[in-house]
Amino acid sequence: MAINLQKGQTIDLRKNDRGESVYDLSKVTIGLGWDVRKQGGFFGKLFSKEAEYDLDAVAFLLDGNGKVANLGKTVQTNEGRQIALYQGDVVFFNSMQHPSGNIWLTGDNRTGAGDGDDEQIIVKLDQLDESYQKILFLVTIYQGKQNNQHFGMIENAFIRAVDAKGKEITKYSLSGDSSMNGKCAMVFAEAYRHNGDWKFRAIGEPHQTDNFIEILKQYAYSN
Repeated sequence: MAINLQKGQTIDLRKNDRGESVYDLSKVTIGLGWDVRKQGGFFGKLFSKEAEYDLDAVAFLLDGNGKVANLGKTVQTNEGRQIALYQGDVVFFNSMQHPSGNIWLTGDNRTGAGDGDDEQIIVKLDQLDESYQKILFLVTIYQGKQNNQHFGMIENAFIRAVDAKGKEITKYSLSGDSSMNGKCAMVFAEAYRHNGDWKFRAIGEPHQTDNFIEILKQYAYSN
């Protein structure tokens, strides 16, 4: 049975709620889901239309110092657009697969419509190089500031971990309330090595920025 986490709670990803090592970490799916809160009142229902919220899942791969060692490179697309952080230790919408091939982002759902995971990050935890000691999972609302969109408008948000055999290991649910107003990014959770195995901790730390680069600055080495 999957363990429902509270903020700050930590579990062993390989073990169930009885402490038995039952989960296969050769490939773990980190799933993210959310719903946009419906407008209340008669006129809200009458005149509102489904807003497009583009929530982006991002993963930072951290070394033993808790830092992102490889910030990748800047490349130019065929359209002449510059893309930074390409093929480094940050997995995001412009660099969806880590160079190791052991962690990747599956795609982008721009509305959160439907049940289940809206975005997924797949991690081969058992094959990840020892130099990576922690993976930080966060979510940002694309152009949240510009569009006046924030986590106070989001409900039924969750992050969950599913093992290679499709068994749900754990889930951390988080619904927006007034304390989330103006917060456009969320550090949801982290997976980290401990005594040769992997732990998972629910964090639920909101940030005002809608740009994950601002959060990344805390984890980058100073030049």
